[in-house]
Amino acid sequence: METESEPYVRLATLRQLHQVMADMNTARSLADTLQTVADGVVNGLGYELACVNLVRPDGDLVVAAFAGNSAAEALITGRVGSRASWDRRLNMGERWGELRFIPYTEGWILDEDDVPQWFTDGPPPRFDDEWHPSDRLFAPMYASGASGGELLGVISVDRPRGGRRPGAWGREALQMYAFQAAIAISNARLRANMQRALVRLEREQQALRASEESFRQAFEYAPSGMAIAEMGGDQHGRILRTNDALCRLLGRPASAMRRYSFSDLVHPEDIGTLLRTSAEGGRAELRLGRRDGTYVWVSLRNSVVADAADGPRFLLTHVEDIEERKRRELQLAHRASHDSLTGLPNSAELRSRLSARLCQRPVEGARPSAIDSLDAAYGDHAALAAHDSNGHGFDFAAVHRSGLYDGLDGFDHHVHVAAPGGDDSGADDGTKGLAVLFCDLDGFKSINDRFGHNAGDAVLIEVARRLTSVVRDGDTVARLGGDEFVVLADGLGRADAQDLAVRLRNAIIPPIRVDGRAVRVGASFGIGWAHCGMTADEVLQSADQRMYVEKRSRAKQHRRAG
Repeated sequence: METESEPYVRLATLRQLHQVMADMNTARSLADTLQTVADGVVNGLGYELACVNLVRPDGDLVVAAFAGNSAAEALITGRVGSRASWDRRLNMGERWGELRFIPYTEGWILDEDDVPQWFTDGPPPRFDDEWHPSDRLFAPMYASGASGGELLGVISVDRPRGGRRPGAWGREALQMYAFQAAIAISNARLRANMQRALVRLEREQQALRASEESFRQAFEYAPSGMAIAEMGGDQHGRILRTNDALCRLLGRPASAMRRYSFSDLVHPEDIGTLLRTSAEGGRAELRLGRRDGTYVWVSLRNSVVADAADGPRFLLTHVEDIEERKRRELQLAHRASHDSLTGLPNSAELRSRLSARLCQRPVEGARPSAIDSLDAAYGDHAALAAHDSNGHGFDFAAVHRSGLYDGLDGFDHHVHVAAPGGDDSGADDGTKGLAVLFCDLDGFKSINDRFGHNAGDAVLIEVARRLTSVVRDGDTVARLGGDEFVVLADGLGRADAQDLAVRLRNAIIPPIRVDGRAVRVGASFGIGWAHCGMTADEVLQSADQRMYVEKRSRAKQHRRAG
């Protein structure tokens, strides 16, 4: 700005000042705005040098823009002055409104501080208002426009073109310019922050879209079943989405799956397991229904996906087909508990089933009640011993062994087993019990010796089939080993047990064809009775002894049938 006699200012000067202020607000970036501020001081306000010092986040000020001298610009741009040194400068010298003027007579003490500056020298002023090269003039820029606000930066100016210190108009113009520059810098920072926020938001949205696409592909093309279900509220467990693998596993289209919840598909016996898994997350093995009415074993893993504000929102369910593993497990369990030759329960399984019916406390009076007798005649005590009225698994034998209910007379869930009254002659008092029929084949050893073990094995297989065909559903036919078999038949009186032994013997003695020849075996039966207070071995030993008594009581020629 050319020095002019005040208060007269040329219209062209005002237009030029207006233009440089307008340029500050049209810069595209913060860096452009800072450089425009520095250029405006030189082009619009009439100073030869201008420097914009910007406050950094740590409080120090950095030379962010310079105008008027390329050598000085290269020397100090980017250099930093401490906040303490700048505060010292802004608190000394003459106060020209918001401006700070430090004459060369006082400024020499600042030559050694850390504020970046250029050094020039010259002769002493010839008149009072002549500008000296070592004079300093600072225009602070505050966020609120006044010195009480946050300091944004400082404009440093040097060498007014008229060679004189600015008068009232020049000071007012510089102060007004610093005010407008603070607004422009604040707006540029705001735009820069908004642009960074928009870029960050766009990146986050891109990452979210990429994550959603990755999840969609992982969900849709997973080799095992996947489902998303609602959690909480009236629609808890309702399936919202399934992948192709789960639809193929259950033989149901995706549109049909959305009409169900997992509780509609799970096997009735597994509903408790499902509910616990849904509430807690985690893993469970259960059966899900196929469209054809069959069930498939699956491993179900739930992940509870929660919203930070509203709590749990839905379940992400992974469903893995474990039918083959379960089949192998059942096969292994069957092999461990069944005879490999005949397929009948083996000795260990027989003792397990027998022990499940017995407790260690003998029945008082050794005579069951009428209700117990009816239960023994018509109920499956192996199941009653392992389940309560609600179908929940419970080891009543273990409870009795612990003595927990010893003092609770009349409160005993276990149905005690007692032997019927009467004697071995066939007398029967009408009481029903658990009969243990011990069978030993007669003449089997001679078949093994004469025809070989393959023939003997064929005989054992046929005998097992014939025994099984005679007993009722729920009775147990087991092979102890060798040519010994045991039948557990519940709900029988003494006469019933003797009649069963006769029918079993009659089923065994017809000829058995082996390798084109007919062979015969006989059978000796001993009938024992299980009752609480006995062990499984004691029951089997009792039946075994009675079998030998029966075997010795018959003539040898009647025993040999092979």
